[in-house]
This record gives sequence, structure tokens and C-alpha cells, in this order.
Amino acid sequence: MPNQKLRSEDAPLTRRDALLRCGMGMGGVGLAGLLGELGFLAPPANAGRLDALAPKTPHFAPKAKRVIHLFMNGGPSHVDTFDPKPMLQKYHGRALPVIDKYRKTVSRIGGAMQSPFRFEKYGRCGIDVSELFPHFAQCVDDISLIRSMYTDSPSHDQGILLMNTGEKRLVRPSLGSWVTYGLGTENQNLPGFISLCPNGYPLQGALNWQSGFLPGVYQGAYVNTEYSDIEKLIRNIRNQNGTRESQRKQLDLLQRLNEGHLERRGQDSQLEARLLSFEIAYRMQVEATDAFDVSKEPQYVRDMYGPGEQARSMLIARRLVERGVRFVQVWHGDTTPWDSHTELESNHRRLAKETDQGIAALLKDLRQRGMLDDTLVIWGGEFGRTPTVERIPNGAFSTSTGRDHNHWGFTMWMAGGGVKRGYIHGQTDELGFEAVEDKVHVHDLHATILRLLGFDHEKLTFRYAGRDFRLTDVHGRVVKELLA
Repeated sequence: MPNQKLRSEDAPLTRRDALLRCGMGMGGVGLAGLLGELGFLAPPANAGRLDALAPKTPHFAPKAKRVIHLFMNGGPSHVDTFDPKPMLQKYHGRALPVIDKYRKTVSRIGGAMQSPFRFEKYGRCGIDVSELFPHFAQCVDDISLIRSMYTDSPSHDQGILLMNTGEKRLVRPSLGSWVTYGLGTENQNLPGFISLCPNGYPLQGALNWQSGFLPGVYQGAYVNTEYSDIEKLIRNIRNQNGTRESQRKQLDLLQRLNEGHLERRGQDSQLEARLLSFEIAYRMQVEATDAFDVSKEPQYVRDMYGPGEQARSMLIARRLVERGVRFVQVWHGDTTPWDSHTELESNHRRLAKETDQGIAALLKDLRQRGMLDDTLVIWGGEFGRTPTVERIPNGAFSTSTGRDHNHWGFTMWMAGGGVKRGYIHGQTDELGFEAVEDKVHVHDLHATILRLLGFDHEKLTFRYAGRDFRLTDVHGRVVKELLA
């Protein structure tokens, strides 16, 4: 470098300077890694959308890390399952007086119907369980029984949507979507949220596991559990016309083309969900084949769960959460099987028999594997049923042994995941019409579920249409009495 003065910064490094600069450089690398793990660094421009499903840290230490929701759609009768009402025997067949709190009037409604099922106390806690659930009755010391649930609507469509999304009319993200939005998933080869439902879609269809205004990556994946054959259970799970390597190359090319299309369309959420589904489908070919194949379980485990589609679904649910899926929903039937407007005794016997052994096995299996403490299991429907018989169209009282919808009071239970064990919360009135003590609304239930997962339900929000939305909207309180 002729005619150029030597500057101090151009001088060769001494050994001390070299060690100092290298040491600071390695410290910077370490700091970058730490900040990345803590989520303080922006993702690189070429990061895939699957990064949105990476495990995340909630607001505070969670009691539960995953959820299994056993959804008994149609509305199980609380007075025939877990909320015995001896007064119904006294008034059986007689019209009951009902006070309209808003109009301040007294009217008489259909005749009272005593439960056709015998109740007994079980466990150290002495919880009453009807004869419908002999297997589950052996597990009551693990549950928190909520006898004071209530909701906003006696309509199946609105009740199911409210229970699943916190909103009974508008399109909103589902509970499972909010959970995966907040926590991510522990297995990038499986969806973070899976809904197991046999024989087609339930009422409200995919709205029950939708992501709504959340990014499409958080939408639930629907699996028809009518089939046991993995090839039918998950259609097109294997590509018969190429190797995994060739599929990977094809998918990468398709992804680059689709990325450009997505960018030109302004980050359309539905298109984004479709693109993500290609990647997850590719990754699922090995992982899902294993997770859904219950034949890989020892025979004694399958025998413990028992026969039938419901038992198989509960075993699949355990296998999925064991592999890191964050939220699994198990539907009982595709429409409203528990909706016993007629012949309640025979219908509820059949329905309970389909689920009882599998539910008990699920709780025992999780406990034996050391997973019950951090897995939250939820059981219930969208509402309960009346303590009176169903009315018939001409307005007369029916002699049928069925019950109508009842959103004023019903029962749900939770187990594991940080809830009190062997605990009864709240109660309905002496006939089972209405929750009267320590009432729990659906919004309160959702707030409590999020609390167990480590979230303040008022702070788990998403900015949309100019305001911050949350699962509980502007409602909800944590039912602290349920927390262990």
C-alpha cells in the first residue's frame, strides 16, 4: 500500500487481542443462541411456517402440558350419570312448578322423571356415580366433578360451538387452536391439534376445530376414526409412486412456487393453511402410521381399553399425546348421540357402555405412564338434560322416557393436569334444573383450562380487526377451587 500511512487499527493483532476478540465473538454466538431460544430474536426470512408450532413458554409454570377432551356431544343427562336427585322419586310423574325469574311468574311443566339408574358412592371421596359407569367409578378419586355448569343456549348448534370456541354464533378460533397457538407442539411430524370423530363431521362441522382468525397452522386436523385400517383412517398416507427422497424434492419445488403465489396474494390465511398441510402430510407418513396403529400396543393394553371405535379412539388419543400432540379431542359419534329425547334408559345404557371402559383405561394408562399429572382430561357435552319428561308436539305430556335439553345446569369433570382429586364443585337445585351454588359458565371453564396450561386467559390474545381477541372474549374467571 504505497503512499498510505499505517494506522493503529491496521496493526497486526497481538495474541492477547486475538484471544479477547475471539472470546467476545464466541460469547456473541452463545448470546444469539440463548436469545433465540427465549424468543427474543426475529426468525430468519427463510424460516418455514412450521416454526410457528415450535414449543413455547406460557405466562407461568403450567400444571398441564397437553389436553384430551372427551366430547359427549348431544348432552348427557347429569341426573342420570353424576348428579343424583332423590327428590325426583318423590315427584315422579307429577308436574313441577317453575318460577320465571324474569317475568316473575310461576308455571307448571312436564312431569318429573326419576332416574332409571341406581347410584352408589365410590372411592375415598365418596362421589356418586350411576350404574352406567362401573369402570369409571373406580377412578373417581382422580377427578374434579363440576355439578354446576351452565351455558347460554339450549340449541345443539350454538351449545357445541360455544363449548368448542367460546362463541355460539360467530366464527372464532377453537379451544384447541388457542392452546396450540400458546404452547406450540412437541412433535413437528404431527399436527399440534387433532380431532378424532367417527362417521363424518359433527354438527357445525370443521367450525369446531377451526383456527378462525389465528394463522391456519393452528387449525385442528380431522381424522375419521370409523376405520381401524391405517390406509382408510388417514387417506393417502403413503405415496405408492415414489421414494421419500423424490417426494421431498417435489415438495420443495412446489413449496417455492406456492410461496411466490402466497406472497402475491398478501399472506392469505386459508392458502397458508393449505400449503402447510402439504408439509405436515409429508412428515406424517412415518409418524402417523405408527401413532394411529393400535395393533402395535401389547394385547393386555388393548384388552384394558376394550372393544369398539370409542375405546380405540381413546387409545389413539393416549398414543398421540405421548408423541407430543398438544390437544386431542375425542368425539362420541358424528352428530348428537347423547340427545335422548326418547328411550333415555336404553340409549344412555348403550352410549355409556361404548365409553365407560375406555375412559377408565385412559385414566389408568396415563397414571401408570406417569403422564396423568401433566395431562388434562376433560369429559362432558354441550349441556345437560331436564329432570322432566319430553313434551310431545301437541303440548301434552309425553309418556315417553326421554328428557329435553337443559342449559341451566349440567355436569362435567376434569382429571389430572393440576386439578383437585376426589373433589365435587357446586351443585344444582334439588331437582336438577339449574345450577345454584358455585356456578361455572363455559367461559369460566375455558379460563380455568388455560390457567392449568400456564396462561392468563386475559393476556393470551391475538390482534384482529383492530382489537385484541381472546378465547373468553370479555368474560371468564378462573375457578380457583378446582386447582390443586
